Amino acid sequence: MEEKREPYIVLRRAPKQALESKNRIIVALDVDDVRKAMELVDLLRDHVGAFKIGLEFNTSSFAKLVTTDATSLNALWYGLAQLFDKFEGRLMYDGKFDDIPKTMAGAAKGLAPINPMFFTVHASATIDGMMAAVANKGESKVLAVTVLTSIEENEAHLDFGSPSKAKVLQYARDAMLAGCDGIVCSPKELELLAKRPELKSLIKVTPGVRPAGADVGDQKRVMTPGEAIKAGADYLVIGRPITDAQDPVNAADAIAKEIEEATK
Repeated sequence: MEEKREPYIVLRRAPKQALESKNRIIVALDVDDVRKAMELVDLLRDHVGAFKIGLEFNTSSFAKLVTTDATSLNALWYGLAQLFDKFEGRLMYDGKFDDIPKTMAGAAKGLAPINPMFFTVHASATIDGMMAAVANKGESKVLAVTVLTSIEENEAHLDFGSPSKAKVLQYARDAMLAGCDGIVCSPKELELLAKRPELKSLIKVTPGVRPAGADVGDQKRVMTPGEAIKAGADYLVIGRPITDAQDPVNAADAIAKEIEEATK
């Protein structure tokens, strides 16, 4: 006898707005120095949509704040404040919150003064954990991180007991039920997610994007910018192919042009 399953509830949300090609690029500022981050923001702010800071920048900045001598501390504080002012709200705070619901709620509340465009939680924090963050998100949008793009298929089977696509689909549904605004996933899962009507309104943000011929580094499940956009990505998180390029502006503009071509 076939098992009956309760259908997922489709939450009604406002339709996604069309984005200018360059605004679909989120540059990952995977640096450990405030001055370097400011240089990149000044250089790229008119050529991309937003910037992402995460574990490397956050941890190194905190360590410097508590170890810097009194003479240099004011300069460091001023540099951080100036950097966040330069973001002008176009910030993806990649905190990847993953804890008990009360702590998730407190972390979300703590971001209120910064008011980032997006902040991230781990979908593995459970529906309750994600709901706690969503309830305290303020004006920000919450993105649930599904399966990291550095995880290979054999690792997914070992870690999750299922293929990466199956786990991403489960996490995406959990994120939807928790009220998250979107998810972070590899571009390899976009086509599968696009087939699920209950997930249509979720914002799809994809790292693991590399221009043709670029070094993939530690990313395993990757696509080119054009391929990812055609597969259904709303935003592309791209770091080293832009920030380590000989001409970062030219690299960003080339990716924006590829995105434009993919949307035609």
